[in-house]
Amino acid sequence: MLLAVDVGNTDTVFGLYQMGAWSHIWRERSLSQESESHYASKLMLHFLEAGISFDAVNTVVLSSVVPDLTPVIQKMLRSLFQVETITVGPNTYPGLSIAIDHPHELGADLIANAVAVMNRYQQNCVVVDFGTALTFTTVSKNGEILGVAILPGLVTAVKALFANTAQLPEVPLKLPESAIGKNTVQSIQAGILLGYEGLVKSLIHRIRSEMGGECIAVATGGLSSIIDTLRDEFVEIDRKLTLDGLRIIGEKVNEN
Repeated sequence: MLLAVDVGNTDTVFGLYQMGAWSHIWRERSLSQESESHYASKLMLHFLEAGISFDAVNTVVLSSVVPDLTPVIQKMLRSLFQVETITVGPNTYPGLSIAIDHPHELGADLIANAVAVMNRYQQNCVVVDFGTALTFTTVSKNGEILGVAILPGLVTAVKALFANTAQLPEVPLKLPESAIGKNTVQSIQAGILLGYEGLVKSLIHRIRSEMGGECIAVATGGLSSIIDTLRDEFVEIDRKLTLDGLRIIGEKVNEN
């Protein structure tokens, strides 16, 4: 059994993979101030409720974009499972090359996404990850990360708007019917959601053009299904893409 752990800026996702499928996926808040015991107690409860023994896990793979939490989660995993955790970095997966200026600056989750699509499609691909940040990772058909575009995610953009404008209310992330908002809520929805719709389409088309026109797009991340009008831009929307990349990395490392 394989445990994949994806530590993001907002949430930490734990996925258990067995018999060719993700049997359990749990999500906890990423809280840098919390201790190893906090995360251990959360994970222990999940395993207890699922009726799964820690001894059943023989592979643990970790990606983290929160440096303060990385050693905390590593120590917790080592204590609970008594196996060496595979911590994803630029040199973890031998079949992937990274053609950017500073490979160690690349988020481990983006590496996992790239590994997943290069194994699944074997063609030029841009992975659009709708998370705390909205990222566009371009991967060549030869298994090379060519580069990344990064901007604030949907929730991050909305929070920034609230933080700097005293009279604006919080609004649900729901696609409006019109770009011409008739009230404050509709106006924010139109500006953020329809604005991001155009942004995502524009960046995908720009990347595809720079790749000579041959480049598919895949979406992932917790907010990947919010903007329904973007569905036709993607060959697939897969919220488990990062976990699948971690799984593939874990299986490859074990082979060696």
